Amino acid sequence: MLRFLPNTITGLRILFIPPFLWFLLQGGYGPAFALFVLAGASDGVDGYLAKRYGWRSRLGAILDPLADKLLMLCAYLGLGWLGALPWWLVALVLLRDAVIVAGALVYHRLFGAYEMEPLAASKLNTVCQIVLVVAVLFGLWRGGLPDGLVPLLMALVALTTLASGMAYVWVWSRRALRRERE
Repeated sequence: MLRFLPNTITGLRILFIPPFLWFLLQGGYGPAFALFVLAGASDGVDGYLAKRYGWRSRLGAILDPLADKLLMLCAYLGLGWLGALPWWLVALVLLRDAVIVAGALVYHRLFGAYEMEPLAASKLNTVCQIVLVVAVLFGLWRGGLPDGLVPLLMALVALTTLASGMAYVWVWSRRALRRERE
């Protein structure tokens, strides 16, 4: 019975997304901040439970990253819509994810099944993206942040987004060349 708990938590995280986006776009920055932080915490909890107790599942392997991507997609699009993040940064974040998904689909089509573990650069990028969203939401809610903090975080997100996107292209290109030679 408890083995389904991680997937249930992931499902709840997906259900948090519409109210998060609604509050964000309606100017309810406090509730939007709380829902985003709660969703982020739930990601840690479901991952911990799945690994600690061996409750991993095929469904969870699909739902968990999907929930993460949907939450970040909505956060970046919503903050872009409000003008809290520049559209060039929103586009860069979305383009990186589109390139990764397209590359994975092409690789799968050409070579079949594959193991896709997140790269260290991607994990760092995800942390930077989350920290930026949390900071911007907090600033909207509480009326501002220290000067220079958001531009610094935006630069970090841009840099890690480019670096991790290029790392995926490099790793998957090398992997494809190796498979082609076999």
